[in-house]
Amino acid sequence: MVSRTVIGAAIGALVIVGTTSACGPDDAGSSKSTTPTAGAAKTAGGKDDKAESKAVPSFIGMGLQSAQDSAQSSGFHSLSSHDSLGRDRMQAFDRNWKVCSQNVAAGKAVPVDTELDFGAVKLDETCPAKDRTAPAKADGTMPDFAGQSVKAARAALDNGTSISVKDAAEDRFVLVESNWQVCTQKPAAGAKLNGQPVEFTAVKFGESCP
Repeated sequence: MVSRTVIGAAIGALVIVGTTSACGPDDAGSSKSTTPTAGAAKTAGGKDDKAESKAVPSFIGMGLQSAQDSAQSSGFHSLSSHDSLGRDRMQAFDRNWKVCSQNVAAGKAVPVDTELDFGAVKLDETCPAKDRTAPAKADGTMPDFAGQSVKAARAALDNGTSISVKDAAEDRFVLVESNWQVCTQKPAAGAKLNGQPVEFTAVKFGESCP
């Protein structure tokens, strides 16, 4: 005869096994507890985590470095700049440039993660009445590059284009192409581009084409 002690032990074992099998793998250290829910995207105050909006200050007339410092102090940290004269120059030393334009009007309230873009010229240059844009990418037709910087003209042509540049006034080397403006071009404006070499003559900005 099986004793009550043995029967009791068997029943206890069955209870333990049944309890263990009822627990799924997520019950202890469940991965679901670390998965963000819809409410997790909200701030502690229960509001959606959106960028704060602020009024944009006026930066025109400021040195570029000072304008950037002021923008950051105001909470705007996404900043860029471009050459207001359309010469495709880099603003390598911000203290040597001044702000002529800004892409967001002063006083307009925008989210602080909005990119502020400053149009600038060098300190000894005069701001244009309106920002000059670099020529658009050539789309199978030769643009009119007269008066444009050689650097901007080169950037508008296909990367594989063979380009030669000669000084139109003297026998100088054209080294910093953003300082030179196109006088003549071959092919002429409007000609179809099919991979042929391009020739420019140029003079420095401030000089007259012969």
